Amino acid sequence: MTSTKRIQIKEITDGQTIHDLFLVREMNRGETKAGKPYLSLVLMDASGEISGRVWENAEQLMGECQAGAVISVTGQAQAYKGILQLRIDTLTRKPESEVDLALFVPSTQGNVVLMAKELIKLANSVENPFLKELLLSLFGERKLMQSLKKAPAAKVMHHAYVGGLLEHTLGVARLADSISTLYPNLDRSLLLTGALLHDIGKLKEFSFDSFPFEYSDRGRLVGHMVLGIEMIQEKINGISGFPEDLGDRLKHLVLSHHGRYEFGSPSLPMMQEAFALNFLDDLDAKINYLDRLAGQAKGEGYQWTEFQRNLERFLFVKGHRGDDGSPPLDQEQDNGVDPRQRTLFGL
Repeated sequence: MTSTKRIQIKEITDGQTIHDLFLVREMNRGETKAGKPYLSLVLMDASGEISGRVWENAEQLMGECQAGAVISVTGQAQAYKGILQLRIDTLTRKPESEVDLALFVPSTQGNVVLMAKELIKLANSVENPFLKELLLSLFGERKLMQSLKKAPAAKVMHHAYVGGLLEHTLGVARLADSISTLYPNLDRSLLLTGALLHDIGKLKEFSFDSFPFEYSDRGRLVGHMVLGIEMIQEKINGISGFPEDLGDRLKHLVLSHHGRYEFGSPSLPMMQEAFALNFLDDLDAKINYLDRLAGQAKGEGYQWTEFQRNLERFLFVKGHRGDDGSPPLDQEQDNGVDPRQRTLFGL
């Protein structure tokens, strides 16, 4: 039986009594001036985050509220120095079998099943037989597709939510498909394959064993572009007669899609298709970022955002109702973010 939530974090008000489920994003042990242990938690659901404190039985409850656990909490909301937090009286851990992760983490608003089907349809539309076989070999792996359906495209910034990588990959692939008709000299098969595979290495850059998703060791040491090249080459090795020069051109698209050395690309775009992929990737990322900012604007109509450090400017966005289910945008953009996750935004 799946447990249900009663209230979203964004709806909690000062003085409110709480009895609900939350996902533990962080758990830290502290001590009062008197030496008494307490727990400091960061709790989250799909609408946002809130801090919480456990003052009683801290040592006994540490095992119940490790990062990634979903816990049932009773307590009270209290404003401290203008910031709302929870005083937690009791908590118990819920079994994973009783938890719907979508209730607790920001997720794509798209239908992941339909998006995955459209992605496979685009892969099947590739005319070059070698590239088509490569795509279907990769996307034919059940484990890979399961990871793709829940992977974020980044820790923060664009598409930083469950299913974000699938949404972003499909968005870039749709753009590649569209501009191929506008610029007939582009190699559609190569560009579309590059769009579908440009971020495939992120499936190994992150670890999806539990939430919050974190970088894997290889992800931090090697990075998603090189990991993607390894995944592509492994499949190429199993395709009889795959032209070496075709593989090199595809790898060039993947390795250059961030556009500049300082943005993390090992190579600069040197082909029409590489330039196109760089622009399309950047376009989809920035539109997603601005759209999520607009979803958090107060009221409707055009208005200015706060200064966006990652883009080094204020933004003029068209606000819309905040009840559209758009995943919340992480405003703590510079706190421990891997620089590789900022490259599409000019930093």
